[in-house]
This record gives sequence, structure tokens and C-alpha cells, in this order.
Amino acid sequence: AGALTGAALVLASGCQLVGSLGADAAARADLGPPFETVPPAWLETPPEPADAPITEPGALARFALPSGLRGIALTDRRLPYLVVGVAVRRGAGAEPVEHAGLAAYTAELLERGAGERDALALATLVDGIGASLSTGADWDSMSVRVGGLSSDVDVLFEVLADVVLRPRFDADEAARAKAEMLAGLEQSKDDPGTLIGWHAARAVYGDHRYGTPSGGSLETVARLDRALARAFHERVFVANDAIVFAAGDIAHDDFRERVERAFGSWRAGEVLPDAPAPPARLPGERRVVVVDEPDLGQARIVVAHEGLARSDDRRIPAAVMNDIVGGGGFSSRLMQSVRSEAGLTYGVWSGFALRRQPGPFYVETFTQVPQARQAIDLVLTELRRIRDEAPAADEVARAKSLRVGSFGLGLETSASVVGALVDLDVAGLPDDALDTFRGRVRAVDVEAVAEMGRTLVHPDRAAIVVLGPASELVPQLEDLGPVDVVAP
Repeated sequence: AGALTGAALVLASGCQLVGSLGADAAARADLGPPFETVPPAWLETPPEPADAPITEPGALARFALPSGLRGIALTDRRLPYLVVGVAVRRGAGAEPVEHAGLAAYTAELLERGAGERDALALATLVDGIGASLSTGADWDSMSVRVGGLSSDVDVLFEVLADVVLRPRFDADEAARAKAEMLAGLEQSKDDPGTLIGWHAARAVYGDHRYGTPSGGSLETVARLDRALARAFHERVFVANDAIVFAAGDIAHDDFRERVERAFGSWRAGEVLPDAPAPPARLPGERRVVVVDEPDLGQARIVVAHEGLARSDDRRIPAAVMNDIVGGGGFSSRLMQSVRSEAGLTYGVWSGFALRRQPGPFYVETFTQVPQARQAIDLVLTELRRIRDEAPAADEVARAKSLRVGSFGLGLETSASVVGALVDLDVAGLPDDALDTFRGRVRAVDVEAVAEMGRTLVHPDRAAIVVLGPASELVPQLEDLGPVDVVAP
């Protein structure tokens, strides 16, 4: 009550207080140095982010076991907390197209019972020590993470080893997980953002694995069962294609000893092939697709074509180029053109979906149905502009500053740093790629950005996919090319 009363008094007297401070400041300005020479802190130029190793000296350790299992540990003693996990270098990209969603389904089943514990017993054990257990799958990897108090390190490793090496794949849990995935896919059909993404992927990649969502479709998930999940786990979870990692309150030697005890018997195996590379040009010519949703008053729009692989050497200048076009938030050209000047949308963005094989480059936005063509024309204009004209030096400088300055925001915890290091390993990138990132961004010049625009942006043969009422959209789009109308 006292704190609330004090706050109320401050608010009530705020005007008088500010006025008093202003008078005092004016009085101090007559006193001479140092009062009149100290600028407000928010007007000072911030220091450049340092080019330095991401981790403190001695905090990071790496090793490999004879089986090929790689280990990464980042010691951080600031809190009595520990995250341990395992990642394997295969994910949805390694699935057969007819079983799309198998990696996600397998990952879901991993945490639904392992070792001697069924799903309830495993959850009870984890919850009982205030820990967390998570599993996941993306295009290029699958992972298991366990986090909790470092004093419970024995239980954390026990759970991790059981889930990674001894999942149960119980029949009732397999049926329940499949039903939940199907229900989720059915529900996602009502989300315009998700639905347009599915159809854009199909328009660009067709029958390639990337043409079907990483979580599968209603048709492919309906084919899944626990036998397929068990077989996929056995093929993907091999020691020589895995990384075991830790972040937090643990010594390097202790971590390695525990890894050897828990995973020393994990055998190497044949590494499952990943998805084949898609064609270099996708689509080969412009495609216009309308996904007919008669009841929508707002059109969702995607313009997309082939992009880059995660390991492509051009990824840094390409990212700077993309920040200028549509990845740089309110400072990007697309945001200025489509939102600020034309007032057609609240948001528009572009990006490269980096995967082991080249993922798409895309622009996505939304607007009122009658203005769909106007928005598309503005998007195509900006894509042609970055392709045909070199950007100004100050644009490149701002994009580089944004990318360098925001880099550390994703590395604020030891767990996020280790996650980024694991991602580098999965992608086959150099171990020091985080340490050298800022310097490589600063080295990008105007010509490098212009070259990325000339070689990586192809508006005249992109897929243009629009979600909304076909009766209103098709007449707007017919002169862009033949229009295919498809059901949601």
C-alpha cells in the first residue's frame, strides 16, 4: 500500500517535478564546466560491437568419441542450472515424400515414454524435479533437450539417455499423437498465413520434399504409424551423425565422463541420405496461383522462387541485400513502399529460408482484396529495382549496422549460444562462424550487395500465390500470366 501511495504522489506531482528539474538544469548551465558540456547519454554514439569470441576463454569445450559422436559443452556457473541435449543431423528433409511429417511424429513420440517409464511416469519424473523435457524436428535435424537444476544432473542425463536411445513407441501414445497431428493440420487450414505458406511451397517445389510442409499433410500423416516411427528413429539416431551438448553449471571433464557412461555404447551406423537437391531454377517460368477462399476480405500474398542453402558462401551478402529489400523491418524498401507510402498493408517482409538444400526466397504480405494487384505490382517493382540498380552506399551501411547490432540478441543465454553452435555443426559450417560473423558482415560492400540482387532475385519468373476469393482476384491477375485456381 505504501508503494502504491508513493507512486501516486509522484504521478500527481509529475508536472511540478519536471518543471523544478528543468529550472535546476537551467541554473546549473550558468555554473560552467562540467555541467554544460555533458550531453545526454541517449545522444551519444554507441560503441561498435566488439569483434571477439562469443564465449569466454576456457568456457567452451569440444570432443569426439570413437563412435563419431561429437560433444559440445559451455560452462556457465552464474546459475545452478543445466541444459543437456542431443541433436542428430537429419530431419524432415530425410523423409520420403509419401511419409512427410514422419520426423515430427517421431520426435513427438520420443517424449511419450522411454526406458522403463511410460508417458505418465516420464512426465511425473521430469515435473517432480521442476525440469523440462522437449523434443523437436526441423528440415535438417531432430533434437532432445532436458533442462533443470544442476544438482539433478544424474536425473537429467538418465532422462536424456532413455529418450534418445530407448524410446518406447507405445501403441496408445502413437495413436494419440497421430490424432493430435491430424487435428492440428485440420485446424491450420483455417489460418491464412499457414495455408498460403503450404501452397507457395507447392507452387515453387512441386513434388520435391520441400513442396510438402515439414510437418506433413493430412494425406501423409494419415499413413504414419509407430512401426514407421521406430524404423525412422533407428536409421536417424546413429552416433556418428549426432551431437551431444550441454550449457550451464557443469565442468567439462564431468560432462565428458557422463557422456561416455550414458552414450559410450551408442553405435555408429549408415547415415540416412538427405532430400535430393531441387532443380536450380524454381519455378522455371512465372506461375500465378489463386487459392480460393470466398469468405476472406483480406488477401494473403506470397511471391517466391528458389533461394540459398544454409552453407552457401553467399549467405552473408545475401542477408544484407535482403535486409534492404524486406528483411530490415520498418527501414526496408518494401515496408516503405507498400506500407508507409501506399498504405496497403500493416506488414510486408522478405527472407531466405536456409536449409541443407536450397530453400526458397520469398516476399509475403496481406492487403484488402480489391488492392491485391496494386500490392503485387509494388512488390515486383522493388524486386526489379534491387535486381537492376545497385543500392546506395548509405542503404548498405544501415543494413550492415542493423545486422551487426542485432546479432547478439539471439545469443543472450548460454543455452542459445550452444544451440547456435549445434546449428553450425548440423549445417557443416566452420566452428568459428559466430566469432567471425560481425567482421564478415562489415566486409560486405555495395558491389557485393548489387551482385546478390542481380543473381538471386528473379521477379519475372517467380511464383505469385494469392489466398482469397477467386472471383475477385482472378480478374486482377490475369495479365500476369495464366492463373491456376486451386481449393484450400
